[in-house]
Formats: sequence, structure tokens, C-alpha cells
Amino acid sequence: MIVEAAGRLFFAAGSARVSMDDLARTLGMSKKTIYRHFPDKRSLLAAVLERQFAAVERTLVAAAEDAEGQPFGERVQRFLIAAGGELGRIGAAQLATGRGDAMVRQCVEQHVDAVVYRRLDELFQDGHRRGLLTAPPELLSEITRGALERVLTSQLPRELAWTAADLLRATVDTVLHGAIRSAHPGNDDEQLLPVVPAARRDEEEVGP
Repeated sequence: MIVEAAGRLFFAAGSARVSMDDLARTLGMSKKTIYRHFPDKRSLLAAVLERQFAAVERTLVAAAEDAEGQPFGERVQRFLIAAGGELGRIGAAQLATGRGDAMVRQCVEQHVDAVVYRRLDELFQDGHRRGLLTAPPELLSEITRGALERVLTSQLPRELAWTAADLLRATVDTVLHGAIRSAHPGNDDEQLLPVVPAARRDEEEVGP
């Protein structure tokens, strides 16, 4: 109950702005009771992050299962969009790169590496084993990591009037176009689809 309430407060207002007094008032209990379970705010935030990244991992596992049997490009696309959405939801990029507690930054970085990037590496390695990649999987992993982190902290969604998902689709298409081979020459099934921003898709569906 304490971790759940702390998570709501930390991610709504930012952990630096939430005191243990704020949390005690929200829970209707004394700080002494909270300190029985968590000796300090850092240990509580670490527990919140553990809970959040467990939810991220469940989402990524579900996304991978849903994409099973799909063309490789579609699998990569779905994974990155799911990962970007989850990391954006919990503010992982801001926690990992912003000012604040070094322990928190390290904790976030370790979780992102274990939960997101390890799975991304495995996905590219699988594509390499299947002969679907023209570039080394290690290179694609590094490029895609940088692109994912940059998109999460970028102002481009607002400047371009694109959703974060649109940007991630465009990122995957740009980074991997030409790197993913078609399973059957002349067949475009293994190629990523062109990106159409959400706003433009809406206009096309409505018509003139």
C-alpha cells in the first residue's frame, strides 16, 4: 500500500517534490509507520522503481507474444513502441539523465538495461541468426538505444504534432530500412510500413 501510494505521488509531482510528510498525509498514517518498512526516501523510491519496471517487463513480454509469427520488422516496431510508451509513462529518461540522486539514476539505468535493452539485443541477435539483417546486430542495438532515449526526451512530438508512437515508428523505419532483408525477394512482407502520423491518418479517414 505504501509503495503504491508513493508511486502515484512520485510520478505525478516528481519524487524531489514529495516529502515523507506528504506521503504520510496521503496514507493517513504516521511517518514512523512508514519508516518501519522503509528506512529512508531512497529505499522507498527504489521499491517504487522495482514495481514500475516489473510492470514494464510484463508489457514488453505481452507485446513480444502478440507479435510472435509476425514479420521481423513488425516485431521490432511493436517492441520499440511498447518500450517507448512504458519508459515515457514512468519518466525513465528524465530520472536517468536529470539532476537528483545518483542512486536513483543508477537504479533506473540498470533496470532499463535489464528489462528493455537486453530484450532488444536478443531481438536483433535473432534477426541476425535468421539472416534478416545486413548490419551487425550490435551496431543496430547501439543506434536504436540512442534513438529511443533521444525521442523520449525530445520536443519533436510537440513541434511536429506527431505522437511519440509516430516518432518511434519513424525511428524504426529510418534506422532499419535497408538493414532488414525481405524473406522472399520481391516480397515486401518483411519490410517496415511507411509511417503516417496519427493526425494525418485521421484526416485520410475523414476525407476532404
